[in-house]
Amino acid sequence: MGPTRAQFVQYAPAALAVVPLVAGPWSALAAAAAGAGAWAVGASAPVLRSLIACGLTTTGCGIAAHEVLASGMNPLIALGLAVPAGAAALAHHRNLAGHMPAAALTPATLATGAATATGQTSQAQLITAWWREYISGPTQTEGRVLIQAGANLEHLGLEIDSDHVAFTGIITLPQGQQVRVKAADIASVYQVPVSQIELGDPKHHAPNALPVTVHLKVPAEQPQIAAGAPTTPEELWAAYVGVPEGAMPGTSLTLTRYDGPLDWEGIATRDRRAIGTVNLQDLAGNLDLETIQIALAPGDKPSQMGIRVMREHALMHGTMLSSVLDELSMDSRGYVRAGTYVDGRAALLPLAQPGSGARHLYLVGGSRSGKSGLLEQILLSAHRSGIAVILASPQAGTIAGASLSAYLGDGLDEAMGALRLAYAMMLDREARYRSPAFPFTDPLVLVVIDEAHMLLSASSPYHDEAKAIVEQLTRRSLKRGIGVVLATQTPLAEDLGNSTVIRSQLLIGGGAVFLRCAKGQGSLVGANAVEGAEGIDLSRIPSQWPGQYAKVADRDMSGLATEVAAAPEDGTFGLGYLLTPGSQAVQFRSLHLDVPPVSLAGGERPVGIEDCDAWRERDAVAQTRMVDKRGKNLIGSLADLLAAAEAAPSSQEPAAHHTPAGPHAVPGPARPGGAPAASDGQELIKPRILELLQEHSIPMTAETIARKLEIPATRVKPRLSELKKRGEITNENGLWRAA
Repeated sequence: MGPTRAQFVQYAPAALAVVPLVAGPWSALAAAAAGAGAWAVGASAPVLRSLIACGLTTTGCGIAAHEVLASGMNPLIALGLAVPAGAAALAHHRNLAGHMPAAALTPATLATGAATATGQTSQAQLITAWWREYISGPTQTEGRVLIQAGANLEHLGLEIDSDHVAFTGIITLPQGQQVRVKAADIASVYQVPVSQIELGDPKHHAPNALPVTVHLKVPAEQPQIAAGAPTTPEELWAAYVGVPEGAMPGTSLTLTRYDGPLDWEGIATRDRRAIGTVNLQDLAGNLDLETIQIALAPGDKPSQMGIRVMREHALMHGTMLSSVLDELSMDSRGYVRAGTYVDGRAALLPLAQPGSGARHLYLVGGSRSGKSGLLEQILLSAHRSGIAVILASPQAGTIAGASLSAYLGDGLDEAMGALRLAYAMMLDREARYRSPAFPFTDPLVLVVIDEAHMLLSASSPYHDEAKAIVEQLTRRSLKRGIGVVLATQTPLAEDLGNSTVIRSQLLIGGGAVFLRCAKGQGSLVGANAVEGAEGIDLSRIPSQWPGQYAKVADRDMSGLATEVAAAPEDGTFGLGYLLTPGSQAVQFRSLHLDVPPVSLAGGERPVGIEDCDAWRERDAVAQTRMVDKRGKNLIGSLADLLAAAEAAPSSQEPAAHHTPAGPHAVPGPARPGGAPAASDGQELIKPRILELLQEHSIPMTAETIARKLEIPATRVKPRLSELKKRGEITNENGLWRAA
């Protein structure tokens, strides 16, 4: 068996060092032969240059030695000429080691690695160098951010067999720090699948020392295939997907990466015809896979589409909110970071359109889907981008980042008031800025409506008014710098008040995020169809990753860990689809909230709304009904709205005597004929409100005050406005307190 290519390149110079003593000028031919051989076996350019230099040195020494012997001089002089040739050979060996290619990290080179002066083999040095370059430092290439500075790889060990190559070690940090290096990070550095990375369980190890095993090469799986059945992905595609009754008829598959039957990527192509929309459920059925194991990546050509099949989902370990803090602020195009696509690219949401105005967002997600976390993230991005927020939260106390809003409507009645204020702000800006080319010297405003179905559905007491206002906002507000973020639990039409206007305007004016929904309520087909998201059933997004149930079955009886935080792999929170205008919905996952978003606001006050008529009269506006009793004839001008707001408190007082008297009702002086004086009775409520706020010295919503006093909220709210005008109480973001 002849020498290998690496052996030839390494040991040819050593032979050249001996040739001068015996071959004389013929050493030139030997050097040329060695150089030609190195070129033929494909040596790198640095190796070829080193070999040529060694050959020239050897040739010169050979010619000089031959002349010395021919002239009868001392033979020891000729022998001494071999020293430069040997030095050239040694230099070549050092050059060869200094230019070891990335491909050297293979079973062959690992098996033949020699120990160096530092005690590590050349392969171990290469593994350590890659770790320091991309993960721990201090070495850092310009423009690249280390994964976790200081997370060194200690106690490195190599395991080498004919069909298996791996290394083990311990990720070590100084005492008091926690290892944050993920399996996906290591896999990207050493260019292996995530499934070949084994990290120790943090529960069983110190936070600053985590064992790791990286399998650089594993035996190829040999699936058991029935005789005559399709075996490769291309054959499976041709047999089940590309056929007329398949999910993508007329297409063929070209693999771009294959790491096993459950871990491959490819491109589906249809000959000079557009592929169109793809039903993800049908495709998963054709390939006998779960929906969560497949991801589609539409390309620039309508006749091609990227396909990815995953053994372990690429988004299982998530992206930490704190790691992308700089990407949460709006960029020059109006986009903010919302999460990560399945292919590892940043998933971006538009909050504004330069030169045009704001953008809308339609957000769908059921309980425990990650919807509230994404809303908190949007509130933080708005805060960091100088965007004011009007928050309508019918289900009180559900948004942890509510303190970042300029106006908070917390509770059903208050949320309706926030919608009225948003509509008034739009009318105010329309009155002040007639031209659509308004330069937006006033701040952009986001109207965030959480649990919008509680206001818009037909069963809501505010259905007609809320539907009319939201329709007008989604149609007219973008040019005035006001965007709508509307969140519901399902994509069903009734959650939007059966309004096709609201859904179409939301999708046209921005984008949509679809997260997991309850069974039977997540289908985006039929009456709930959304262009670009055809075939997606949000109820098929599982609540747990495959194999998670087995982990839960392993009980830990050591007691409740009060300081343990949820990890991304503990559930599929935030996993869904992101749809931007003119594109296909792409699988993504929102950022994992490893820290509360509100804590990243730096304690700064919320971005304020400009001083204008609608904002100055916000309390009265929030209590003014803006449609007639039939739900029609929405107030259409700012002047009419302010006039109605001014008349609203007095018009509501005469009806107060129809409220049944409760145990704490305060009787007023009798009128002639025995009727109580309603105005006096209303006046006696104010001292009780003031006494309550002074006694508790904590801010309260209007509904909380009404509940504690056992008085209807409709009677409390006008009194709060009157007390505020007298300067006895204050209102900040919907929370009332004594002045």
